[in-house]
Amino acid sequence: MSHFLQVKIINTSGNPLPAYATYGAAGMDIHAHLIEPIVLSPFDRVVIPTGLYIELPHGYEAQLRARSGIALKKGLILPNAPATIDADYRGEIGVILANISGLPQTIMPGERIAQMVIARHEHVQWLAVTTLENTERGEGGFGSTGT
Repeated sequence: MSHFLQVKIINTSGNPLPAYATYGAAGMDIHAHLIEPIVLSPFDRVVIPTGLYIELPHGYEAQLRARSGIALKKGLILPNAPATIDADYRGEIGVILANISGLPQTIMPGERIAQMVIARHEHVQWLAVTTLENTERGEGGFGSTGT
């Protein structure tokens, strides 16, 4: 039996609601809410409106990530990926896109520009201590476990 988290959403774009492309997908496609195409020059970045507003339950966040196709084919990335949309944010969701291709790239109205993943998170309460429990790895980092 499947369980679905219900999330309130306002869609002012006329584009489809965020949706999973396949049964096993973790991310939902997000569309550009544009009146006309935008040409993004090489190495520029822009915030693309989506026309989406959401009300997440406390303890959840929405993460925006690049779609692999737009990254590979157009060289468009989300420079802050994964971008976090907090549960208490009520503004329009915007997607920051950067063009790393070296060529101008056009973003079309309604184009799928990102994917959204809804994830649980925890708030922590820090416990200040003077020592930490030892592990086999210890302080090894930045490649310490091999290539």
